[in-house]
Amino acid sequence: MIEENVILVNKDDEQIGLMPKLEAHEKAVLHRAFSVFVLNSRNEIMLQQRAHHKYHSPLLWTNTCCSHQREGETNIQAGSRRLFEEMGFKTDLKELFHFIYKAPFDNGLTEHELDHVMIGYYDEKPEINPEEVEAWKWMNIEEVKSDMLLHPEIYTVWFKIIFDEFYHFLEDHKV
Repeated sequence: MIEENVILVNKDDEQIGLMPKLEAHEKAVLHRAFSVFVLNSRNEIMLQQRAHHKYHSPLLWTNTCCSHQREGETNIQAGSRRLFEEMGFKTDLKELFHFIYKAPFDNGLTEHELDHVMIGYYDEKPEINPEEVEAWKWMNIEEVKSDMLLHPEIYTVWFKIIFDEFYHFLEDHKV
């Protein structure tokens, strides 16, 4: 399998190049990414537990899905593609906001991303891809917030950062 490239960007989200994904994470280079939050009609977030064989953050809980856009792909197209690849369903997505964050891992890799955060709604059971996802669950937004404080070690580094931004966005906006 050929390693995918990520889209290198400046702080204004203008493309400045391409780089293999692993190299970008080794060098901590700013690149474009996205995070999808799927909520149900009870205002619960669909969380996924990363597959046990992932090269970083295995078995940690995170948002519904996240990944990197491919060159020529819109944020919504990328989010929809990856949501289907990981969780096995399609739903309309809406982009909410974007922000830049930097999060180092214990293994020497670093996420340095201009992250486009999207929301979608779905009330069914997903058909998870076991290559990507170990398990899934619905969890109330307030429960996620309090559980992250009690058990930060079971969540991905980036989810703790992104969830905080998402939570405050929801406080200030009606979606």
